[in-house]
Amino acid sequence: MADLRWYKIEEEIPAGDFIRQINLAGKKLCLLRHQNEIHLVQNSCPHAGGILSGGWCEHGKLICPIHRYTYDLSTGRGAEGQGDYIDLYPVKEEPDGLYAGFKQSLFSRFFGKK
Repeated sequence: MADLRWYKIEEEIPAGDFIRQINLAGKKLCLLRHQNEIHLVQNSCPHAGGILSGGWCEHGKLICPIHRYTYDLSTGRGAEGQGDYIDLYPVKEEPDGLYAGFKQSLFSRFFGKK
């Protein structure tokens, strides 16, 4: 996963399934655990701007609380006919905690801090 900048997730990670908003790398994101997997996705629904961390998960899908649009947690794709998707961010567990990866812009790769 070259060209990713990894940020430590400082939030406490509860046991079991959960869903919550976090702030990381200047973004409001949705952190959740569903079916024993931790996911990090954008927090606003692309359909109507609903807050995805106020939604719920069923069968590997994140469901927006406003219009119940669904998004696949493994691909980010909306249900058939929606024609939209959500951004997914890679997450890795290290001995000192959980980290999220973000693509770097070309500018930050050449001029930003590593």
